[in-house]
Amino acid sequence: MRPWMPGALCAALLAAAPLSAQDVLTIGVRSEASSLDPHWTQLSADLQVQEHIFEKLVALDSASQPVPGLAVSWEPLDETTWEFKLREGVRWHDGESFTADDVIFTFDRLKGGISGAPASPAFQLDKGSKSWEKIDDYTIHITTDGPYPTVAEDLAMLPIVAEHAARGVTESVDFNSGQAAIGTGPFLFEEYSPGSRVTVKKNPGWWGGEVAWDQVVFRPVTQDASRLAALLNGDVDIIDYPPTVDLPQLREDPDFTVSTIPSDRLIYLMPGYKHVEPFITDNDGEVMVPNPLRDWRVRKALSLAVNREAIRDRIMGGASLPAKNIVPPGFFGYVEELEADPYDPEAAQALLEEAGYGEGFRITLHGPNDRYINDARILEAVAQMWSRVGITTEVDAMPRNIFFSRLIRGDELSMPGFDVPEFSMSMTGWGTVAGEATYTVSGTLETYNAATGGGNGNFGRYSNPEIDARSVLAKRTIDPDTRRGILQEAIRIGMADYAYIPLHFQVNNWAMRAGLEHQPRTNERTLATEISRVD
Repeated sequence: MRPWMPGALCAALLAAAPLSAQDVLTIGVRSEASSLDPHWTQLSADLQVQEHIFEKLVALDSASQPVPGLAVSWEPLDETTWEFKLREGVRWHDGESFTADDVIFTFDRLKGGISGAPASPAFQLDKGSKSWEKIDDYTIHITTDGPYPTVAEDLAMLPIVAEHAARGVTESVDFNSGQAAIGTGPFLFEEYSPGSRVTVKKNPGWWGGEVAWDQVVFRPVTQDASRLAALLNGDVDIIDYPPTVDLPQLREDPDFTVSTIPSDRLIYLMPGYKHVEPFITDNDGEVMVPNPLRDWRVRKALSLAVNREAIRDRIMGGASLPAKNIVPPGFFGYVEELEADPYDPEAAQALLEEAGYGEGFRITLHGPNDRYINDARILEAVAQMWSRVGITTEVDAMPRNIFFSRLIRGDELSMPGFDVPEFSMSMTGWGTVAGEATYTVSGTLETYNAATGGGNGNFGRYSNPEIDARSVLAKRTIDPDTRRGILQEAIRIGMADYAYIPLHFQVNNWAMRAGLEHQPRTNERTLATEISRVD
């Protein structure tokens, strides 16, 4: 464990900090924002900065539940039409009025495609075959091709841009320069300096009221130890993802405060389901036909071979919830009786023997080394656990930008409109959107379909018609109790089949200097509007 700086010394350093604590908030973030174009990616690092500038029709509260944003209300008029009433009196950062025309332009921009965007949220409009119509300046109708219960939750993923500022601009580039970064949010664009900082300043005309900070600086500090040092030295006021090993001492030090909330992000292991997988061989290095991961007994054996409690206690510092559910407790669709698999290496070896793999085989486990809490350490731990039951496991951890590119479309068979993942077994994460299992079932268990967005997080290409039928039905069932039951059936089927192997839900932590109060969010994002001073 690294040496701890005494509280008195920390206080002296904070007193000498060059930034004014009265009006400037500096946030030390682990991951740098890659773009300020809100339609360019779906990365949390981008979204948390963009959400200070741009807003959505439907916002999400700190527990990821839908609340009014630029729309004050929404309701179904019939089975296929939803009416959204827009907030009146809202102005863009340059003083122009926000109206339904901006919403229609935003949806048309997304529907037309964002040239060069690596992961645009445009597919949210494809789901349900949505169409849109302006009724008047503050009313729009969204029509779907059948009953579709989660229209509002879908729109919570789509930031609204100004027609007069964003029409004809160069995607991403003109947002990063500030030219098109005109929003309605609580802060205005001030500076985007890649590798250094993003700076925003208070929007005095924000419809949501007064905010606590005149200026907010997002400063990327990718190394956990360096980010903590920046907090201890007074260079930043709050950090995300403090090193788990230091949480006990941070909590005990009166000069600092830690805020905590269970995360909506599931960390899971995704098997590859191709008949032949490139990163799986027998013990002599020969390709295996068929791929052993296609046998559910092998997948269950791999799950039983993982000691989730050891990962929680020895790697995560207690900051994880071992899981077999795919949505966290309290979220819509959570299945009460699903409990994390126990650590049982003997049962794992028996299952491998029963499946015909008693001699084991070799596999490469891929994952990021800079995206999730302690991701590289978890990869190494899982590899050791699997090797103990005869599955000789090699780890290939890499920076997140490389990992996700190869995970999504790294195979040489990929082509425009049809992504083919590269890896045979990977560790990734999935955040449950808007507190709704509908998205997690559709995204991670449904068969991949580029046209509909189904299976957009199904990177192993698992396919089960029983789950597909329930997923599609749930997306067309308005009654929430009926929909919940359908989703829970799909989850039970997927977990009984070990479609993928849940490890845990992360527990989100932030560390900050004394004198600040923070409302933590399940979706991991750090919002300056939820940080305030306390006396």
